[in-house]
Amino acid sequence: MKFHPYAELFPMIEGADFEALKEDIRANGQREPIWVFNGEVLDGRNRYRACESLGVPVRSQEYDGDDPLGFVISLNLRRRHLDESQRAMVATKLESLKHGGSRQDANLLHEVTRSQAAALLNVSPRTVAAAAKVKGDGAPELVAAVERGDISVSKAASIAEAPPEFQKRVVERVRSGEKPVEAVRQERMAGRKAAPLPKDKYRVIYADPPWKYGDSRITLGSATGAEHHYPTMSLDDICAMPIRDLAADDSVLFLWATSPLLEDALKVINAWGFKYKANFVWDKVRHNLGHYNSVRHEFLLIATKGSCTPDSPKLLDSVVELEKTDKHSEKPEEFRQIIDALYTHGARLELFRRGGVPAGWSAWGNETEAA
Repeated sequence: MKFHPYAELFPMIEGADFEALKEDIRANGQREPIWVFNGEVLDGRNRYRACESLGVPVRSQEYDGDDPLGFVISLNLRRRHLDESQRAMVATKLESLKHGGSRQDANLLHEVTRSQAAALLNVSPRTVAAAAKVKGDGAPELVAAVERGDISVSKAASIAEAPPEFQKRVVERVRSGEKPVEAVRQERMAGRKAAPLPKDKYRVIYADPPWKYGDSRITLGSATGAEHHYPTMSLDDICAMPIRDLAADDSVLFLWATSPLLEDALKVINAWGFKYKANFVWDKVRHNLGHYNSVRHEFLLIATKGSCTPDSPKLLDSVVELEKTDKHSEKPEEFRQIIDALYTHGARLELFRRGGVPAGWSAWGNETEAA
């Protein structure tokens, strides 16, 4: 017997769960009927498969109502206790069902819009949009992980932007017990290996460390957790970097720090062999939500080793107003120009550089592009 398209909206049960269903039917018989609509299984595919596998007669009942879709959704939501992400995956399957010329398509009483599908499954249209992205761009393993409830649909929508092999490896990590955010981080770290640190000495060092915030928030279209964008490092790991070996006897460090990690940044300065002197404040214009206030600034801390006052006598304004871009953690190139204006000579190194190497600079990082 064929399965009705509405029945196919919900994932099959597999593995141990299916074996448990078979054992229950073997011991107690088929307690719930298989519902049939126009000659197709409307609800009860798993019971049908179990009976077929056991070689026992299938007990069925014809659905004679006028809302087969509502009937199927009601039964499955009550029976399965699906979470929001799983319901969203059902909703996106529902909105993709279209009428056609086949007999099976003729069993679809009407097409369903995204907003209607969202309402039927008690999720938001935005969540259904995330599910549609997973369904369209996600590897089969990722889709299955959301349908099982292993990964939330919002996280999966972000993961779906990566190549299929990356997605598969993340799912494997999640199946082995890692949390999705940690699985993504580990895979990104595995795929990004920075070259060894240089052995030269530098008068000017500019750094934007990949701080670990303990913030794993990921939302469709706006991944707010640093863990999603790049592999982060713990404070101990950042402090342990041998940067003091790269610094000339008389050198300056420009270190980016956000408000929550200001104390940690001062520890890094000391661990790298520098002494804090002053800072620039980047006024980003656009606000970011914080735990205590709406944060629209970031600090560029200035620290020195030995004697390294600026070469230029001009005192620049300590507050720089530049609107931030939409790229996570991207710093304006105007700050490099400030550094070049203050320190006009000497070897200079940017740590954790993302992208190409600027003229007159050396760079290091696992996202640094070769010059």
